[in-house]
Amino acid sequence: MDKDILFYRQLPKVELHAHLNGSVSTETIKKLIQRKPQLSIEHNMTAISNDQTRTLEECFQVFKVIHQLVDTEEDILMVAADVIKEFAADGVKYLELRSTPREEKRTGLTKKKYIDTVIKAIQLCKEEGVDIDVRFLVSIDRRNGAEVAMETVKLAEEFMLSSDGLVVGLDLSGDPTVGHGKDLLPALQRAKNSNLKLSLHLSEVPSQLEESDLLLDLPPDRIGHGTFLHPEVGGSQGVVDKVTSHQIPLELCLTSNVKARNVPNYSEHHFKYWYELGHPTVICTDDKGVFSTDLSQEYQIAASTFNLSHEDVWSLSEQAIDCVFAPETVKQQLRLKWSHLKAQVLK
Repeated sequence: MDKDILFYRQLPKVELHAHLNGSVSTETIKKLIQRKPQLSIEHNMTAISNDQTRTLEECFQVFKVIHQLVDTEEDILMVAADVIKEFAADGVKYLELRSTPREEKRTGLTKKKYIDTVIKAIQLCKEEGVDIDVRFLVSIDRRNGAEVAMETVKLAEEFMLSSDGLVVGLDLSGDPTVGHGKDLLPALQRAKNSNLKLSLHLSEVPSQLEESDLLLDLPPDRIGHGTFLHPEVGGSQGVVDKVTSHQIPLELCLTSNVKARNVPNYSEHHFKYWYELGHPTVICTDDKGVFSTDLSQEYQIAASTFNLSHEDVWSLSEQAIDCVFAPETVKQQLRLKWSHLKAQVLK
C-alpha cells in the first residue's frame, strides 16, 4: 500500500456526519437487492460513482431507492452493523450515526422499533469487540413538518434516557428546499431544553440565509455543511459572527458537496474559509455509500487540495474529539487513544 494512503487509513478518525441509509456500501446493497429481487433495483441506482455528479434533487431520489431496500428490522440491523464495521475498518474510532426513524405499515416496522434496532446493532458490534465507539442522533426530516418534528423529539428524549448514553442528540436534515426552520423552532427548543445535543443542516442551498440566522439563535451545538454561510458565497458577516462567537463546529463533507453540485470543485470548498479562520471544522463523509467515498479519502482530498501536512491532518483529526456529543469522560478516553497512536502513525 502507498505510504501516503497507509497514513490516512491508520490515522484515528472521528466521524460526526454520517446518515445511516446514505452510508450503505456496495457490498451491503448487493445483499439487500438479493433479498428483494421483486423490486428490480440495480446498484447504479443507489450510488454516484467517482466521475459523476447529481443535482441535489437527484441525490434525494437515490435515498428513496435505498429506503425501498431497507424496510424491515432485519434490514436495519444488517445495514447498521455493516456500516459500523466498515467505518471501524477505515480507522474511525468514534462515530455518530444519524437517521430518521421510519415506519412501514406493510412490514410492521414502527419508529420506535427503528431506533431500537439501530441501538441493537451498536450493542452487537460492541459485544463483538469492534474497535469503535458509536452513538446515535435521531433525525428530524424537515419535509415532514412541525407535528412530526415534535413527535421525533419526544422519541429522542425517551431513548436518551433508556439507551445507556447511546442516543445523544438530534439532527435536522432532509430536502433543504422544503419548509422553513421557523416552523420547527418549538421542537428544536424543546430538544435543547431536554439536554439533547443539536446538529442542524444549515445553508445547504443559497436561499437559506434568513433561516440560518434564525436557527443560530438557539444556538445549535454543531452545523452540518453551512455551505452558503460566509459572505464570499452570498452569506453574511453577521451570520459568520454568530457561528464564531458561539464557536459552533462545522461538519464539512467535501465529496458530497462537489458531487451534489453545491460546490463547483474541491478547491472552492468552504473548508478553506473556516479552516483559515481557525474555526472548529470536522471532516466528514455525509453519505459514504451514495457518494462512493470513505473518511480516509476525505482527509486525503482535504490535504492534497489545501496543502496540509501530515501534522496538520493529525491536528484536524484530534481536534474533532472536542466536537463529539458524548460526555467529557468519553472525550478523555479518545484523547488517550490518539496519544497512544501518535508515534506509530506520525512516523
